[in-house]
Amino acid sequence: MIERLLPAAVAVAETRDDPPHAPLLDGESEIVSRAVEERRREFAAVRWCARRALADLGVGPVPILPGERGAPVWPEGLVGSMTHCDGYRGAAVARVSDGVLAVAVDAEPHLPLPDGVLGVMALPAERLRIADMGRFDPEVHWDRLLFSMKECVYKAWFPLTRTWLGFEQADITIEHGGTFSARLPAADPAVPADGFTGRWLVEEGLIGTALAVPAARS
Repeated sequence: MIERLLPAAVAVAETRDDPPHAPLLDGESEIVSRAVEERRREFAAVRWCARRALADLGVGPVPILPGERGAPVWPEGLVGSMTHCDGYRGAAVARVSDGVLAVAVDAEPHLPLPDGVLGVMALPAERLRIADMGRFDPEVHWDRLLFSMKECVYKAWFPLTRTWLGFEQADITIEHGGTFSARLPAADPAVPADGFTGRWLVEEGLIGTALAVPAARS
């Protein structure tokens, strides 16, 4: 699913099931030692995906530990992102030397958001835009799609800036053709002046969003 949303320089691995024997490497087991079984399985499965994607870039198995604000710490010279939801785990990684400054992916179930979340997460202009889109195509849960895009944007923003980005600070416009754009506050030169652009799809009960920040635009 997600590989169709990213450029060829980004390696992607994904699974719909938790591999029964996905290993955890040094330091990873301690992080989920007190977690419930479901959390341990998804933690191991998404790292299994990440290591498969790294292998496609010629990088051997390495621990993938959470760093500041929980963002995964990748080997030097690499950028990446991981995501998981019910029925899906996926990861994407790329080399900075291949012209990718950041990569971000998010997957969500294609279901409406819980009551009250849209009002907290979306700007008034965004709510108006997705209401219009809902009249055009009522089969898509535009509220959940917008939420996924906000998550995706943050996953790209934080590694570049090391600063928090609130839901209200990213103004997202969704295009029917499977793309989206995000206007962002002024930041350091690593963030493109015109914000981020990404792609989205809905299939088999899932929402996928992804973006890659190219070095040429920084």
